[in-house]
Amino acid sequence: MKLDFATDDGIGTRATLGVVVLETDESLEPEFSQMMDLDGVALYHSRIPMVTEIRPDTLIKMEQDLPASAQLLPAALNFDAIGYGCTSASTVIGSDGVERAIQTVKPGVPVTDPLRATIAACRALGATKLGFITPYLPEVSGMMREKLEQAGMSIAAFGSFEESDDRVVARITENAISAAIDKIADESPCDAIFVSCTNLRCLNIIAEAESRTGVPVISSNQALAWHMLRLAGVKAENPAFGQLFTRQIAQ
Repeated sequence: MKLDFATDDGIGTRATLGVVVLETDESLEPEFSQMMDLDGVALYHSRIPMVTEIRPDTLIKMEQDLPASAQLLPAALNFDAIGYGCTSASTVIGSDGVERAIQTVKPGVPVTDPLRATIAACRALGATKLGFITPYLPEVSGMMREKLEQAGMSIAAFGSFEESDDRVVARITENAISAAIDKIADESPCDAIFVSCTNLRCLNIIAEAESRTGVPVISSNQALAWHMLRLAGVKAENPAFGQLFTRQIAQ
C-alpha cells in the first residue's frame, strides 16, 4: 500500500546552522546542545580528522581537510551560517583561510570560527583589555595572543594550563577553570576574560564567574555559538550563558 504524505519546510524554519567539530573534541557538542536549544533552529554537525597533540604543525593540516568535512553537511539544506570548532587551528590557518576552505564547497554561506567569533564578541561587549586563559603550549598561545592584539585587543593578564594532549584538556575540571578565571581577574583589571579552546568545559560556570569577577567571561564555544546565531539573524538572548548572550553584533 502506497501512503500519501505532505512535506513542509523542515526543522530549520528560523535558522539552519552547521558546525565542523574536531575528531578529538568532547565538549563542543554538549555545550552547543544547550545554547542552540531554540524553536526553529536546526544544528548539523560534521567531524574533521585531528590528532590529539595540539601543535602548529598538526593544526595547519586541517586546512586541507576542511572542504571534505563541510561537504558532509546535508547537501539539501541552505545553511545560514557554518562554524569551524577549533580556536587554535583558526589562529594557525587564519579566519580568512578557514572561510575560503569551507566556502569552496558551501559558497556564499557566512563562516565563522572561535577566533573570529571572539573578536566579534569583544566588540559587542566593548572589551579591549582582556584577561586571557588557554590550555595550550606557549607557541600556540603566543600566536593567538598576536592575533588578538592585531585585532585591537591588549592582554592585561595571561595564564595557561600548558597541556598539548586534547584528551587531557577535555578532562580539566570546571573547578580548575573557575579558579583560573579568578586568578586572572585578580592579576590585573580587564574588560573581559577570554577562556580559549572548544574542548574546555566552560559554559556551566560562565554566569557564576561573571558574578564573582564583575566582568564578562567569553569562552570559545559560547562565542562561536553566539556568533553563528547572530550571523543567521537569531537575536534570542539568554543571560544564563553569560553577558555575551544579551548582546547583538556591533555595527
